[in-house]
Amino acid sequence: MTHFLTLGLLLGFSAGLSPGPLLMLVISESLHHGAKSGMRVAMAPIVTDVPIILTTLVILVKVSGYRQVLGVISLAGGAFVLFTAIDAIRTRGVQLDLPKEQPRSLRKGVLTNFLSPHPYLFWIAVGAPELTKSLAVGLPAFFAFIGSFYLSLIGSKIALAVAVGRSRVFLSSRYYLYTMRFLGILLALFAVVLFLEGLKLLGLS
Repeated sequence: MTHFLTLGLLLGFSAGLSPGPLLMLVISESLHHGAKSGMRVAMAPIVTDVPIILTTLVILVKVSGYRQVLGVISLAGGAFVLFTAIDAIRTRGVQLDLPKEQPRSLRKGVLTNFLSPHPYLFWIAVGAPELTKSLAVGLPAFFAFIGSFYLSLIGSKIALAVAVGRSRVFLSSRYYLYTMRFLGILLALFAVVLFLEGLKLLGLS
């Protein structure tokens, strides 16, 4: 269970801290309309991810007996995580040139996250396969993974919004950059694990 707890925290923090449409919307709302507005937007993944998770889990259950298919999914997951790691390591900071906008609600955050390809890619290639593995271990492992993932995903976005609200230059500070690079290194190691697992399932190692 510790493995899934740690993995959920790592993936959640990296997703929460990486620049993207939802993070920029959280920051914009916090700067323009207060932290509570930004926090409502940060909750969007809980709404949008449920159908994605259920769909990908059903698909994986149906192909669970096909080692070659699972091997390809594992390799795809490794590639996705590796690209995410490279982006994290190469992070150079975020410039906040945000236009003045009308207040946005959770509905706008849900729409932003729903239209982004990142949640779909993550759950298909990485999230759902790990959830399937955790279910094989037991419900405590399952809830440890998904609970720690969303706790760190949403918590990190809220923390960033608060930090940016106090200092607009935070996303260009060395603390943010060092954190992203450290997460990038950990993600690269996890990508190697997925590659090795994929090769083993395909009978190539």
